[in-house]
Amino acid sequence: MFKLNSQQLITSAPEKGTVIHLPLASPNPAETPAPQISENSQLLKTLLSGLLKYGVLIASSVVLFGGILYLVKHGRETAEYHFFQGEPSQFRSPTGAIAAAASGSYRGIIQVGLLLLIAIPILRVIISLLIFLKQRHWIYVTITTLVLTALMYSLLAAYF
Repeated sequence: MFKLNSQQLITSAPEKGTVIHLPLASPNPAETPAPQISENSQLLKTLLSGLLKYGVLIASSVVLFGGILYLVKHGRETAEYHFFQGEPSQFRSPTGAIAAAASGSYRGIIQVGLLLLIAIPILRVIISLLIFLKQRHWIYVTITTLVLTALMYSLLAAYF
């Protein structure tokens, strides 16, 4: 037989005559321990959120800065679409874009900002992988490695 009390569930077995008291809830909610978030998990969340927040802010600022400089210099030029001109060779690789930005090219500055914007999620996956390796969460290591492999393949496949 089952009887429901405000604090516990009481069941008795008629054949043995024993009574079992099963607590339903702690009488004092303050005594119930709240689920604890581990320090490593909290550190990971803080690190990754900061990386995303400030990384996107910095990358967007670089793109905006390069765009403003580009428009100040070339904003009044008329576009000529009579002949197709592909992307100059210096902007077809990350090293070329960085070299162009270092030489003062406004398009190079915009390209570097876009490269930073692309690099932020990849850096997030790498940091997650390193933390999961340290914590020895092998299922997360496997999944994160697969994600990193897919990201790297999508970036590097154009060069091979």
